Amino acid sequence: MESWVTNWSNTGQSEFFLNDIQEKSILEKFIELDEIHFLDEMIKDYSETHLQKIPIGIHKETIQLIKIHNEGRIHTFLHFSTNIICFIILSGYSIFGNEELVILNSWAQEFLSNLSDTVKAFLILLLTDLCIGFHSPHGWELMIGSVYKDFGFIHNDQIISGLVSTFPVILDTIFKYWIFRYLNREQITRSISISLMIYIITRTSISSAYPIFAQQGYENPREATGRIVCANCHLASKPVDIEVPQTVLPDTVFEAVVRIPYDKQVKQVLANGKKGGLNVGVVLILPEGFELALSDRISPEMKEKIGSLSFQSYGPNKKNILVIGPVPGQKYSEIAFPILSPDPTTKKDVHFLKYPIYVGGNRGKGQIYPDGSKSNNTVYNATGAGVVSKIIRKEKGGYEITITDPWDGRQVVDIIPPGPELLVSEGESIKFDQPLTSNPNVGGFGQGDAEIVLQDPLRVQGLLFFLASIILAQIFLVLKKKQFEKVQLAKMNFETRRFVDIRFVKRTNFLLSINYV
Repeated sequence: MESWVTNWSNTGQSEFFLNDIQEKSILEKFIELDEIHFLDEMIKDYSETHLQKIPIGIHKETIQLIKIHNEGRIHTFLHFSTNIICFIILSGYSIFGNEELVILNSWAQEFLSNLSDTVKAFLILLLTDLCIGFHSPHGWELMIGSVYKDFGFIHNDQIISGLVSTFPVILDTIFKYWIFRYLNREQITRSISISLMIYIITRTSISSAYPIFAQQGYENPREATGRIVCANCHLASKPVDIEVPQTVLPDTVFEAVVRIPYDKQVKQVLANGKKGGLNVGVVLILPEGFELALSDRISPEMKEKIGSLSFQSYGPNKKNILVIGPVPGQKYSEIAFPILSPDPTTKKDVHFLKYPIYVGGNRGKGQIYPDGSKSNNTVYNATGAGVVSKIIRKEKGGYEITITDPWDGRQVVDIIPPGPELLVSEGESIKFDQPLTSNPNVGGFGQGDAEIVLQDPLRVQGLLFFLASIILAQIFLVLKKKQFEKVQLAKMNFETRRFVDIRFVKRTNFLLSINYV
């Protein structure tokens, strides 16, 4: 292509310029060359011979400058054509390569879903700082200047400064709009929380079954029947356990430990049909007034238990409902929530009572997406009765099963995504709603409840005072009883001695009377 452009340029008019800016630039270079060459000759011996050589030297330098400019013009046209061709190729690939883009999107999501919250936060901060950070203008100036020159424009400080001051701001605005557009679509209110920023890039419905995404269609995650809405997508039933203190005092931080037991050796079906580890998620519904404790109120021991987990409230006005997930189940099958109890002296709608706490926990992907469509983690049934006439295995995974009715020849095509194992074969007769695949689901959802008492400190103090008074009364009663026993014993001793003395006197008088006789 370069040789073709060079040949075309040589046969064309040499005085052709791409634009007025380049024409102005080349004229300025001619004037500068004339002045420099004239000065260079004047500093010599001022002979007439040298002065006569000035026009000849200028002519040679002018010819050389024209050649350099023509070469630059050829390279500029080549760069411009290359950019146009690359743009056309990418546009065509994005239009006709939907399947490849879906696979790439799925791969990116699975890769990002395995990153820790710390890495997610680092990537978000890096991208935002690159857009409009205080240290980014120099980098933007280099990039915009390179692109500006690549399209055949000469360096212009005013234009580049204007682009540097506006383009990063526009890009940063688009980036943040993309974030909040996604968060609004999923009704997520974490406000750029590190745990969910992974979904800014890959907005797919694969993880839409986790508890945190129940906000999409439910104002309250607990229905009037008592069922938590996560069970609408996670059809299998699994156990979950919660442990909370029996009694808490107002304005204190305590732990609510949720356990999601499962066999950590099992693997679930991922979006691309491969096997991978299970993720877990939790919905914790606290009484009104209870909320997530701030970091400055959490003890170091509790922070160590929490680790890098990041919790969020279910909504701006539902701070008592906490959600988390998806997080790796291998590491977080037991999650400790730092909860701050309310103070009824400052919150008049809170009282010293016994309150219920509800919890829902899931492990693995759901079987149904919020929009009602099936995931690849469930059983696929036949949508018609007849004979399996054709089974096509797709290149990217999954099957396309054609079922033909032997009576009227009507055909039904069932699409099986990658993941489930096929149970039928060609030529096999099947019934309506007969399972075509196995059930790959190894996870499930469970819910439980517990009770907690918000105790008044004055009641505790009164109880302690009451118990202390009872103990003191018992002590005084025992002492009084001992004293009474001593008095009774002394009285009995006195009566006994008196009785003995009387009998002794009577016996003595009797003996004296006998002796007298």
